[in-house]
Amino acid sequence: MTFSLVARCAETGMFGIAISSSSPAVAARCAYTRAGVGAVASQNITDPRLGPLTLDLMQGGNSVAEAIALVRDQGQFIEYRQVLAIDANGTTALHSGAHSLGIWTDAAGRDVISAGNLLANENVPRAIVAGFEQARGHLGDRLIAAMRAGLAAGGEAGPVHSAGLQICDKVAWPVADLRCDWTDDCPIEAIATAWEVYKPQLDAYVQRALDPRVAPSYGVPGDE
Repeated sequence: MTFSLVARCAETGMFGIAISSSSPAVAARCAYTRAGVGAVASQNITDPRLGPLTLDLMQGGNSVAEAIALVRDQGQFIEYRQVLAIDANGTTALHSGAHSLGIWTDAAGRDVISAGNLLANENVPRAIVAGFEQARGHLGDRLIAAMRAGLAAGGEAGPVHSAGLQICDKVAWPVADLRCDWTDDCPIEAIATAWEVYKPQLDAYVQRALDPRVAPSYGVPGDE
């Protein structure tokens, strides 16, 4: 009931994840990034503990492959889980349990890995990776392009209702964390619209957190 990708921007060092599902609020339960460390999607029959655990293991010095192997050993009911991760070198690793739902498969490329379950067909992750690799611009733009490509390739077997995009870069919090928790329209397009609004303001929101004295104004009524 999910398809996603985790990715790295080789030029900036940013990490990102984009994800969509027929389930509500998928990004709230499945999306994890950490600046300087990596990005993780913990999905299928989700155990939200596995995302932070994978990032902790990588931050502690394990390679991404070692981290996923340790998660496989330490996680509960791991045969029901799907966990994909990327590290600071752009190296990827994946665990898909034998009880992943429906059609489940994955694909990896340069600085990106995609996986899904309950897919419409086995080509969806390959389309997501190709969409990411062919796109240009900000990491967020490339994540959106990848998800659109996955949806065009069939996406989930049924309609998707939620989606999310998360990006981290240098600071201790996600610099973008956009979610559509439920809609009967296309949640990926809802996230794309939110990203177009948020992208020009991203740096300003970081600056307001670090030093509001030199941050730009909000440009809203009352903020003259």
